[in-house]
This record gives sequence, structure tokens and C-alpha cells, in this order.
Amino acid sequence: MRLIDSHCHLNYEGLAERRDEVLASARAAGVTGFLNISTRQREWDDVIAVAEANEDVWATVGVHPHEADAHPDLGASALVAATSHPDVIAIGECGLDYYYDKSDRAAQRERFQAHIEAARETGLPLVVHTRDAEPDTAAVLKEAAGNGVTGVLHCFSSSRQLADTGLELGFYISISGIVTFKNAEELRQTTSSDVSFVRAGPADVWTAFTSTLPPRAQRLQHAADRRGDCAADAGIDLVEDERRHVADLARRHLDRERHAREFAARRHAR
Repeated sequence: MRLIDSHCHLNYEGLAERRDEVLASARAAGVTGFLNISTRQREWDDVIAVAEANEDVWATVGVHPHEADAHPDLGASALVAATSHPDVIAIGECGLDYYYDKSDRAAQRERFQAHIEAARETGLPLVVHTRDAEPDTAAVLKEAAGNGVTGVLHCFSSSRQLADTGLELGFYISISGIVTFKNAEELRQTTSSDVSFVRAGPADVWTAFTSTLPPRAQRLQHAADRRGDCAADAGIDLVEDERRHVADLARRHLDRERHAREFAARRHAR
């Protein structure tokens, strides 16, 4: 089984200083690849440089919705140009965040469209961030999918309706450590109410759903730092929780299928 960290920020302050240690610990725990995510244009060169220096690290280019106001001139052409590097394998992270509203919503939508156009031109997937912006996100994704663009809704915390929309359009849904929080019952219900939420893939490949540690996990990380442990350990624990959760959902579905087949056979025998 391969474990891939599909969303990490190896250039963030507090982690970048110990990047080699963090990567070594994650590799020892079984992580075989890392996607290093950019959030600002000024980060792109550094994010790509980490990928150049590590054979198991790849890069994205993009601008987080929080940074939309700071990138008024960002268009698809700059994103497309940056994807010429062979280690760049996705566009993002990009999207809409109406929860914090750190950038004007119109600017967020404009930057999001630029990323979608870049994904369309390059054929690369999108890494989408969305929070409290479901109607606009759904509308944008439908338009994007109509132009052949797909990707992943990362660190998903929205409704079942948006999850269904994303899945129907060919997007993946990333279930992060948030699903383990006590107050995340609605999200757990979203992931467990129907097996269609669990996308099937090659039997020997699992995609790690997160390394973007939410606040509680960040506190665990800081505690680990004080003990001299590696920041990645907390993330691996969360991924293990999620892997077990999804595996349990799959087992439950298989049980339901088996019972349904047995019931149908009994009815036919009558």
C-alpha cells in the first residue's frame, strides 16, 4: 500500500526550518510521496525548489483565496507559465473562502476563474479550498467540469450536497483530520451516509487525505516539538484515523451488499 500526502506546506515557517527531519519521519512512517502546496505567487519558486531537491516531492502553483486581494493582476497566463516545470503537477490551492472573508469576494471569484482557465489549458487538476461558499463553489465547479477540469476539494468540511456535486463532476473529496473532531458529527454523517462518497481506486494505492493540520492537530504538533518528536507524527496519526474510518465504511458497505444479495437469493428461491 502506498500512502501519499496530497496536501502539505513544506515551506511554512516553523516547518521549513526542520523540513529534512519532517520528511524523514514521514517516510519512516510509510509516506511515499508529498504534494507541496503553494498559496502565494512569491512562494512558487521556493515550493518548486523543494520538489527539485526531493525525488518524492511534487509542487503546485496557485494563490489561496485569502490572498486574492494581494494578487490583482494574476491571470491564467502566469499560472500556465509556472507549470512548465516538470515537478508542477497541479494548480492551487485556489477557491473561495467566505468564512474569513480575508479578500473581497469578487476578487476571490476572479482569481478562482484564472486558476480554472490555467487547469483547462494545461490539463492539470485543481486543488480547491472552499468554506462557507457552497452555492458559488458549486456553480464554478459545474462550469469548470463542463470544460474538462477536475481535481480535489481539499480538507472538506461542507455539506453532503456539495460533496455529491463534486463527486458527480469527477472531483475527489479530501477528508481531513477534522472528521475526528468531537463537533464534526455532521461531517461524519456526510462521509458515512452512502458508500458513493468513497471513491474506488487501485487496490494498492491510498491517497493521504491531509497534512494541513487543523488547530487541534497544530497544538499536538507543538507538543510533539517540545518532546523533540517530528511534526509529521501528528499528521500521520490523523491520516491513520481517517484511513481506518474509510476502511470501516467500505467494510460496512460490503456487508450491506452481501446481505442484500442473500436476501434477494432467498426471495428468488421462494
